[in-house]
Amino acid sequence: MQDIKAETMAVAPITGKAREIGSQAVEKVRIDATQAATEAKRLADFAWNLVTEWGLKVIGVVLLLIVSWMLASWARRALFRALNKPHFDQTLIRFLSNILRWAILAIGFVAALTVFGIAPASLAAVVGATGLAIGLALQGSLSNLAAGIMLLILRPFKVGDVVTVAGQTGVVDEIELFYTKMDTADRRRVLLPNGSVFGAVIDNQTHHRTRCVIVTVGIDYAADIDQTREVLLRAARSVAHALADPPPAASLQNLAPSNVEWQIHVWAPTQECAGVRQDLIKSVKTALESAGISIPCPQLAIWNRAESPRNPA
Repeated sequence: MQDIKAETMAVAPITGKAREIGSQAVEKVRIDATQAATEAKRLADFAWNLVTEWGLKVIGVVLLLIVSWMLASWARRALFRALNKPHFDQTLIRFLSNILRWAILAIGFVAALTVFGIAPASLAAVVGATGLAIGLALQGSLSNLAAGIMLLILRPFKVGDVVTVAGQTGVVDEIELFYTKMDTADRRRVLLPNGSVFGAVIDNQTHHRTRCVIVTVGIDYAADIDQTREVLLRAARSVAHALADPPPAASLQNLAPSNVEWQIHVWAPTQECAGVRQDLIKSVKTALESAGISIPCPQLAIWNRAESPRNPA
């Protein structure tokens, strides 16, 4: 009994120590679990606040941008229909319609930023600093913008004009701030930077309501000048859509090596120039053949030295 009691007394301190360690472990687990629960609750509250506060703001901003886009498109079409009258210039109509569209989109963008607490004054400062940096990096684009504004102010051509500029010929479809859109005769869409357009020679072929159609023809040296003039004038007067005032004209132009060059001038409405030119060429050729006046081909005279009278042989 004394041995058992001695062993029990020896094991008691170890058991107490184990109980103490177990209690500390349980307490630590409880504390960790409490902290984890607290952190989870804090994250859940943060996520809920984020969803309820910023989620609604994001949804509101998306809806605001969609409404702004739809309103801008509707306003552009409405203004275009309102100004699309015969006495209004198509160039200004399209320009003003596009300006209204971009203005509404800009207002919607600024309103969307204010939803997130960004003040317009702060936005203006940021835009100013950013604009300076972008301006230095995009000098070419800004030059196109300045040229586009000058084209809209000076208006060397308008929508619907046939122009030759920067090596391209076509019908002007639209003048935008950075580019000018043209359609060529074979239905190709050409985009010309406004900087290239404004800095080049612009040949506006439809600026005036009437134009002079000029055809050059070579007549045989043996033909009588007065008769040739009368035949050419009669041919010019017979062309459909040709204007009687100013009257057609036929003038001597040059004494070429193989023929006498004449020019026939016929005035016609600008939109009829291509057809008038074709009819004038056909009428001139038919009239000269009927009058027995030939149109000689270029000739080259070859001198045979062996048959020359100066040859002593």
